[in-house]
Amino acid sequence: VGNNAGGKPTAVAVVTEPRFTQRYRDYLEKQKLLDRQHRVKKLRDGTVALPVLREAFLEQHLRELRNRVAPGSTCVLTQLLDPVPSKKAQSYSPAQRLCLEVSRWVEGRGVTWSAELEADLPRSWQRHGDLLLLSEDCFQAKQWRHLEPELWETVASALGVQRLAKRGRVSPDSTRTPAVSLLLGDHSWVEHVDNGIRYKFDVTQCMFSFGNITEKLRVASLPCAGEVLVDLYAGIGYFTLPFLVHAEAAFVHACEWNPHAVVALRNNLELNGVADRCQIHFGDNRKLKLSNVADRVNLGLIPSSEEGWPIACRVLKQDAGGILHIHQNVESFPGKTLQPPGSSEMEEHWPSPQQIISNQLKNGATSDSRRKTLSVATKPEWQSWAEVAETRIATLLHQVHGKPWKTQILHIQPVKSYAPHVDHIVLDLECRPCHLVG
Repeated sequence: VGNNAGGKPTAVAVVTEPRFTQRYRDYLEKQKLLDRQHRVKKLRDGTVALPVLREAFLEQHLRELRNRVAPGSTCVLTQLLDPVPSKKAQSYSPAQRLCLEVSRWVEGRGVTWSAELEADLPRSWQRHGDLLLLSEDCFQAKQWRHLEPELWETVASALGVQRLAKRGRVSPDSTRTPAVSLLLGDHSWVEHVDNGIRYKFDVTQCMFSFGNITEKLRVASLPCAGEVLVDLYAGIGYFTLPFLVHAEAAFVHACEWNPHAVVALRNNLELNGVADRCQIHFGDNRKLKLSNVADRVNLGLIPSSEEGWPIACRVLKQDAGGILHIHQNVESFPGKTLQPPGSSEMEEHWPSPQQIISNQLKNGATSDSRRKTLSVATKPEWQSWAEVAETRIATLLHQVHGKPWKTQILHIQPVKSYAPHVDHIVLDLECRPCHLVG
């Protein structure tokens, strides 16, 4: 189970119409992709969400479901906030097992078990293979300190892991270093597999966002063959790797200034066999010595990547231009929102990258430069922020290159929601010198 920014559990699910549910379930069971810890959920628009195993589920499975298993079915990847545990999982939830085993052990040490201690046990966590990352709001009572370090062995055993780490606050510096301490285990390196890509990193030094899975899948399906990409905030390779491995970008310039993330990025490029097609630029990207190289620039920094906009304009190819993928957290206000069908504040329910691609093909588009704005319902605030960015970047391009450019909104993609009214979105912005546009 992952967690969203508010610490609530999330699950990844595939959504389709009720008449295809049995065919989907049979396929997912056969492929060992069905998440048996969570219950199948009926959504408001009548569609059905089948929880799947996040790490094992790949782009090719979506394609198989849509094309072979149930032709004509809607096939949408979604995140469920607060997924309902299945009957099997409910018989003894991990949190209940933890409470039972820790309370027995604590009383065995001669300490009285109390409601205060029970309330101080973790309710949610992130699992990274055999390491469990606990949130910061647990084990805060003073009584626990006298029970360390054996306490952590009991917790790990109750939850079926070998290693334990605990979050502090994310440091306010710009490298977004997580204040995470290792409680049990001899090292803090972990590995995740997303869409067939291996990510290894040190949980005490680098962030890993489960919520970005839909955007990682989307960039994996963009037509980037032969293109040069600049990733201005590469981290451990969240987007650099899908661009290289699946979207087949010819070359990526990856910028990152957290030294620990750079170590992980270098390792991940080797692990995935793409190190020869990537150059890492370590340090502050405002001092980047690149210009006039990129067909595409990824600006994957939230809450805002605005500091990187002038650099993005400078690295675009002067004569041909290219596409910017601009990440931003946008606030919206209740009453004015236009929700996608079948969703609520508690649910993120947007077209999957594969649905987007199939929509493009139906529209006769051959590349993302001719994409129609898709049928994802956008909130007015997303649109107005995108229009401001579109104008602002046209001005920056003119200043940087000394000639007029035209910018055009291709697409606005929601990534995830932060309760209650903040959405992480990505704007795909096409930027061309005016002589090309006519």
